[in-house]
Amino acid sequence: MTTSVCRAYTGASDLQSMIGLLAATRPPDRMADFPGITDLHEALALSHVQRNTRLWWGAGGQLVAFAFVDQYSNLRLEIDPQAAHPSTEAEIVAWGVECVRRAGEESGESLTLDASCREDDTKRTALFQRHGFAMQETRSYHMVRSLAEPIPGPHAPSGFLISHVTGEQEAEALVALHRAAFGTEHMTVEERLAMMRVPEYDAELDLLVIAPGGRFAAYCLCSISQEENSRTGRNEGTTDPVATHPDFQRRGLAQALLLTGFCKLRQRGMDTAALSTSSENTAMLRTAQSVGYRVRSATLWFSKPVS
Repeated sequence: MTTSVCRAYTGASDLQSMIGLLAATRPPDRMADFPGITDLHEALALSHVQRNTRLWWGAGGQLVAFAFVDQYSNLRLEIDPQAAHPSTEAEIVAWGVECVRRAGEESGESLTLDASCREDDTKRTALFQRHGFAMQETRSYHMVRSLAEPIPGPHAPSGFLISHVTGEQEAEALVALHRAAFGTEHMTVEERLAMMRVPEYDAELDLLVIAPGGRFAAYCLCSISQEENSRTGRNEGTTDPVATHPDFQRRGLAQALLLTGFCKLRQRGMDTAALSTSSENTAMLRTAQSVGYRVRSATLWFSKPVS
């Protein structure tokens, strides 16, 4: 490819084109890599991400690349390897830098443009390094657990109830729980609603632990993407994110939610469960391993300063 036309994201038809590009360019075992199909539905429901999305179209009118910067300054991109060109790479990185620069001007902060790829993706690693990204120590671990193996019965402490989300009216409380659990301002009501509005969202898989007195103590958002499974050939569900309020940690609530999630996914015909977490989240890694998860793959992280 020597020429392409870049334009802004315009709506649902572009989202379907982006999903189509994933399906056309990714091998089946990488179809669920971030951003997968469900991730695109969630991200492109956010007005901030829509504004920070660009698509590159080839001379024949086919989508050859897309990129967006999410609300956490992460550059997400996909390029058709048959249509890749250095100029498109450079435009994508320049677009990412511009998005982060604007955000920095608005906040008054010095920010970085971050990006990631699977640790065995040597081409994407080389792309980031060519454009001034430095590899970070942090990894994301993607874990898998067979649901054919025995699933111990989930047990919550006395007085705690394992339930599920009942509707969007609970989004604000779920956001407050998430922020308290991770000690962050990340996660907004808009983001939580986007997660609850993806086409295949199932409220009965959006699990909660309710403490005595009615407080939300922990949650685990389980999900099944039949669209992704049809492309990967798997029958797989996910069990993340998982979050426990600091007031209720070290009581086995996350473990109880994961085991409950396994049971519900198996009842829905899934063969495996998947979970992703950061190498820095040692507590989640220990909990995941305690219920039978093992590492399937890892993601590298890169960072580029933006002045």
